[in-house]
Amino acid sequence: MTQRFVKAEYLWLDGATPVQQLRSKTRMIPIGENEEAKLSDFEEWGYDGSSTYQASGNDSDLTLKPVYFVTDPVRNGEGYLVMCEVFSPNGEPHPTNTRAPLRNLLEKCEASHEPWGGYEQEYTLLEPTGIPLGMQVHRFMEPQGPFYCSVGSNVAFGREIIEEHFDACIKAGLMIYGTNAEVMPGQWEFQVGYRGGDDEPAGIMRIADQVWIARHLLHLIAERHQVKVSFDVKPVKGDWNGAGMHTNFSTKQTRDPKTGMAAIEEAVAALSKRHSEHLVKYGANNEERLTGQHETCDVHTFRSGVADRGASIRIPRSVSDKGYGYLEDRRPGANAGPYTVAYMLVETICMSA
Repeated sequence: MTQRFVKAEYLWLDGATPVQQLRSKTRMIPIGENEEAKLSDFEEWGYDGSSTYQASGNDSDLTLKPVYFVTDPVRNGEGYLVMCEVFSPNGEPHPTNTRAPLRNLLEKCEASHEPWGGYEQEYTLLEPTGIPLGMQVHRFMEPQGPFYCSVGSNVAFGREIIEEHFDACIKAGLMIYGTNAEVMPGQWEFQVGYRGGDDEPAGIMRIADQVWIARHLLHLIAERHQVKVSFDVKPVKGDWNGAGMHTNFSTKQTRDPKTGMAAIEEAVAALSKRHSEHLVKYGANNEERLTGQHETCDVHTFRSGVADRGASIRIPRSVSDKGYGYLEDRRPGANAGPYTVAYMLVETICMSA
């Protein structure tokens, strides 16, 4: 059979603390001429774990096992982005492999609960000096207010990067929902999750995979513009909004008109009992963001409410009116791991039901 060789960019999470970072490297793989790529086309691959905070130099070989792939939009559709899990030499998931625990958990409860997820990823674009785009202009001017969902060169900074990223996510086939300028200069958000399509898989594992790939694309595109992407939860101290990763979550029970609000109320009650456990997993330095100001609930307080953006858990007005749907966990920070946030929500809500 005639074969062609294409580029495959393998992506994985390193062992950096307190915030894991993406790593990637490229190889050529053979695919049958005129055939669509399959996951099995992407072989396991090794790498030097001692250079990624995951192994010692005298025993550094770790294994990348492909688990999901999409078309590489940056290479004009001529290659693939391949999300991988990291495994130790003994064949077990590496301790830094946060996807494996979620995978194992979903095997126990996905069929009965069908957990769906959606992530609202905030981030900040920084100049090489470390100052947010546009902040030089506004540092000594008016406070935040005119920048959210703004249009205009005096209030919106970095739009070229945002549009390139949005288009790249679409070309890759990611379930990107939307994007907008956020409250601080140089701060933006993109959303990945269920968009209403009848055949779109909204399972929380797949959406978490896609958030990581979307982050990779954002870094890559910003790199070409010599701009840094920051997921710091409080990139600028003082009277400025922090950056979060609000996470929308639902189950078969919350989406059912017959059981919706009762199931949502049960989920909120379960979350209230494990508030401190969730916050430990919801991002580094999150206490700097969760102050009770700037659309947050105080880190020591758990509160839920309908249409309340100052609550820990927000029930959208549309959900309350219909009586079924999803809840929004507003506690995760921008630098939280999507797999870890998903694990905590599934464990707390689905395993306690």
